[in-house]
Formats: sequence, C-alpha cells, structure tokens
Amino acid sequence: MRILLVNWQDRDNPQAGGAEIHLFELFRRLAAWGHEVRLVCSGWTHAQPRATIDGIDVERHGDRHTFALLGRGAVKRAVHSFRPDVLVEDINKLPLYTAGLARVPVCVVVPHLFGTTAFAEASWPIATAVILAERLIPWLYGQADFHVISESTRDDLVARGVPASRIVVIHPGIDADHYTVAPGVDRTGPPAFLYVGRLRRYKGVDVALRALELARRVRNDLTLDIAGTGEDRGRLEQLARSLGITAAVRFHGFVSEEQKIAMLRTTWANLFPSPKEGWGITVMEAAACGTPSLASDSPGLRDSVIDGVTGYLAPHGDAATLARRMLEFANDPSLVARLGTQARAHAERWSWDDAAGATLAHLERIVAG
Repeated sequence: MRILLVNWQDRDNPQAGGAEIHLFELFRRLAAWGHEVRLVCSGWTHAQPRATIDGIDVERHGDRHTFALLGRGAVKRAVHSFRPDVLVEDINKLPLYTAGLARVPVCVVVPHLFGTTAFAEASWPIATAVILAERLIPWLYGQADFHVISESTRDDLVARGVPASRIVVIHPGIDADHYTVAPGVDRTGPPAFLYVGRLRRYKGVDVALRALELARRVRNDLTLDIAGTGEDRGRLEQLARSLGITAAVRFHGFVSEEQKIAMLRTTWANLFPSPKEGWGITVMEAAACGTPSLASDSPGLRDSVIDGVTGYLAPHGDAATLARRMLEFANDPSLVARLGTQARAHAERWSWDDAAGATLAHLERIVAG
C-alpha cells in the first residue's frame, strides 16, 4: 500500500511533540512491514527539504508559520507524483482540509481538538480562528474516515456532527521494554512530584504550582520537578516566586530520555493538570515505570488514568483537591506502590505493534471501500 501522510511537523523538528511521536511510532512500523510511506510536512531554519526517517520519506515545505499556505499545494503535487492508495492527515494543529484535494480515500487522525481551550494559549483572534477551523471539520471531511486516540475525542467529534460509524478509536501504544520499573530504585526522599511536558499556558502547570503551595502548608518538605521547555516558563517561575515556593520547585528544562525515565521511576506521582489531551502519553510512560498519575478529570486524561486504580483524577483547576491527593501519596508510600504496580499492569496492555496493526487494518478497510 502507498500511504501519503500529512502532518504539521516531522519527528526531527525541534518543535515536535507527542503528536509526532504517535505518528512515527505507527507509520514507521507500516514502513517496516513493506508499505510505502511518504510524509508532507513543514520544515524549520536550515532543515533539509528531504529526509528519510525510520523508513518514511519526508518532504518539508516552508515552516510552521507558512505551512498553512504552502501545505495544500504540496499535498496536491505529492498526490500527483506519489499516487497514494490513501491519504492520512493528522490534525493536531490547524486542519488543511485535504479531503477535497484529490480523488483518494482520506483518513483523518485526530489526537484531540482544542475547542475553547485555545483561548488559554492564544490571543482571541487566533483562538477564534482555531475554533472556526475545527467547526468546519464535519462538513469539509464529509466522506473521510476518522482515527482517534481516545473515547473522549470520539465523543467530541460525534457532538460536532461526525457520524460515530466513521470513527475508529485506536489507543496509542507504549514501549513497556523501554519504560520499565527498576528493581531496587527507591522513590525520592523527601517526597517529590513531577511534571514532564511542554511549558505552555494551556497545559495547566500553574495548577500544579498552586497545589504544591497548598500541600506545603501541611508538609513543607514536598517539592516539584518540572522537566520541559516552552514559552510559559517565565510566567511559571514568576508564579512560583509569588507563591513563595521557589526553593521547592526545580525547573530542569530539556532532559534526555535517560533522565526522564530516571525521574519517572523515582517520583511519587506524575502530575498532569491539563484541561484537555488526546490521551496523555506521559501518563502511560509513567505507568510503565511503575508510577501513578495525578491528573485533571478532563478529556483524554480520564481515558488514560483509571481513577483509584492507576492514579487519581481531580476536577481541572481544583488545586485544593490535587494538593490533598499529593499529601495522601506523601503520607502513604504503600498507596504509591500499590497504584504504581497497577499502573504498570495497565501499561502492559498497550503496545505500538498492536496499535500499528489496528491502524493498518483500518486503512485497508478504507482503501477497500
């Protein structure tokens, strides 16, 4: 099968995140299984226009600011030259509405839609444009099929007018041989909690800081590690200062894969206070390392965290409830161990090979009509 992918970025892009990890974990396997896979995406300063990454032929056009203008033309040319059996567009930023570009079956991969959470990150004109662009999806992808990564995203699309019969839920996998429990490795002492991810306003990291301040009123030895980069770091550092918890918060910036795994294994809980996610890959990475998560009871995260089994969910923005759960963990190491063991068992249920196999089967059904 010839598969033409469309995504805003490739995995080597400096701005790449969970969406790119998800796309490449799936389609590098399809490429390894003998299928031809080409990706049309944006580039960045000094990026090579063509590359091969894990068997996927990558062609880059413009950059993240110009791809909205250049992408559709690049897709049309790729359809003409590559002659794909199916076109797969991953909508994790603005949609390119590729369904009308060629007479090729289209599969739309949707991690999640921003909806009103766009206002937490962007100015109102940009956020409004994002919301309007998403509202057109049911109409401008009228004959397309959809691949979503959680039940929450499926329900969101159905509420917007996409028939449930055209949507398949395929949960992401996790490499449980890479993310593992390390026998003999202890949790930090005193108790420390962890956030891993991009530092963006919409991620809700400020809720974790406010929760830490509340929890430290009871136990002043609790700390928070923040691993990741992003334009919201300055605001978060200022918030930590205003809350009087600067000494209890460690901003690590970018960390290597080895450092991330070490932190996931030794922290008392992975914090994920976001208002909306597709699934929450970090939740499953932590789970595979034997660590429970404390997350917002929000779309996507309520699918990847089993409340009371692999961690706890708290109403989004409720710093007091999050602080109470942090104290429960800090005061009861056996609770952390029990939920961590259950989280590891849950993570072992999902594999990238299974997810890729389900993706291939879905594409084959689409091509077959």
